[in-house]
Amino acid sequence: MTLSVLLDTSFLITLVDRNRPNHCVATQYYQYLLESETPMYLSAIVASEFEIKQPVTSLPLENFRTLPFNITDAILAAHYWNILAQSRDENTRRHVARDDVKLIAQASRENISHLFTEDKSSLYKYCERLRKSKDCSVQAIILADGFSYNALHTDGQQGLDFDTPASGS
Repeated sequence: MTLSVLLDTSFLITLVDRNRPNHCVATQYYQYLLESETPMYLSAIVASEFEIKQPVTSLPLENFRTLPFNITDAILAAHYWNILAQSRDENTRRHVARDDVKLIAQASRENISHLFTEDKSSLYKYCERLRKSKDCSVQAIILADGFSYNALHTDGQQGLDFDTPASGS
């Protein structure tokens, strides 16, 4: 699968807010994606979440490919929701959990390899559960783990980042 990224709302908030703890990591990933001409996708779902607190037009929209949420995304999201229901915990019942699953379904259906987020408690967890069930190959990248070239190029296995192009080393 070719490297491509779907950006979660939490990633975008962190990217534009210099006061967030992982702002530098978000900036490193963003710069790397721009420099490597990696496709970055913005879901209509994320755009609506972002717009609640800040105009989505304040984002560098020219650098993103926008994705509508359509019926085939909805069907796959429902399928994923039912898989996750087998091991549902309290967080899975949260209203936004459904949007998280919709984003994973969108990324999967569009063959997007990675999903960037700060949300370790639900989006990342759901993505990993679906990967383990072999129903999904999308890999979630968590900003709190820091920038890692290997996370983008080795199916999530961590290693030493020698000669990392965008790490500043």
